[in-house]
Amino acid sequence: MKAVFLDYSTLGPDLDTSPLSDLIPDFRFFDATSADQVGGRICDAEFAVANKVRLDDQLMEQAPKLRFIGLTATGTDNIDLDSARRRGIAVCNIRGYCSRSVTEHVFGVLLMLTHNLHRYAAAVRAGEWQKSQVFCMHRYPVRELSSMTMGIVGHGELGSSVADRAREFGMNVEICARPGSDTVPADRVSFDELLERSDVISLHCPLTAATENLVGEPELQRMKPSSILVNTARGALINSAALVAALESGEIAAAAIDVLLEEPPLNGDPLLDYAGDNLIVTPHIAWSTEQARQDAVNQLAANIAAFINGEQRNRVV
Repeated sequence: MKAVFLDYSTLGPDLDTSPLSDLIPDFRFFDATSADQVGGRICDAEFAVANKVRLDDQLMEQAPKLRFIGLTATGTDNIDLDSARRRGIAVCNIRGYCSRSVTEHVFGVLLMLTHNLHRYAAAVRAGEWQKSQVFCMHRYPVRELSSMTMGIVGHGELGSSVADRAREFGMNVEICARPGSDTVPADRVSFDELLERSDVISLHCPLTAATENLVGEPELQRMKPSSILVNTARGALINSAALVAALESGEIAAAAIDVLLEEPPLNGDPLLDYAGDNLIVTPHIAWSTEQARQDAVNQLAANIAAFINGEQRNRVV
């Protein structure tokens, strides 16, 4: 058996890959694979592993031996699932591997913004505390999470984990009905209601036709002026230019963005040009604690082992 990992460097350094090579000794790891290299690298492979590399119908046609595609992510938008299904190629994703990491990131940036930690730290470095007439400074507002409502869009593994932690902080939690759905279950609220009620909106939904450009100018206008938007899901869920305009005008209070439309953003993005301190942009690292990255490898190995043994585990196709 031959296996190829097409973009291993996306998992970062210092991981134990022996769970994979123990299963398939001929497991080849490529740090990165450009679009014109994919066909040559999978042409005689039975197992192909990818995080972000796209595998479409034309590429699968060039790989007649391919039996298994393993994803080191939960999202499957980079794989032509219909083509895999027609060709009898199993596709497996991984699930729940980064829930703790993403949840900690969400509340890390949220606490930074609600407690204005970055602004206070900058003021101290600038010597402002030394000039204070009292023992502390009250220059910027500090808000308790327990006084706020957290709105969750996407109530899967990640959204559920964030919702649970929000409740532990004493926050009221509202769960959005599935975007694009005509029905609102009794325990959910519509997207419009969520926009209007929430002090914090955290996005955890997949990128689909119904969620692309989910948050644009009209949606930002419905949000509270004091609200905070957090996106650790997919960049295309938000219109970057509209978000910049909302932050500049005070239409919303702040945002924390971990994902952009293009990654890496070789052609720029409006959010990268915004200089205000009510925006935190991080380079898609919410998921990437060492523990989460190793769990991704371990889950991938478990999926491959199950497939070899004729069992189904985390099968998408």
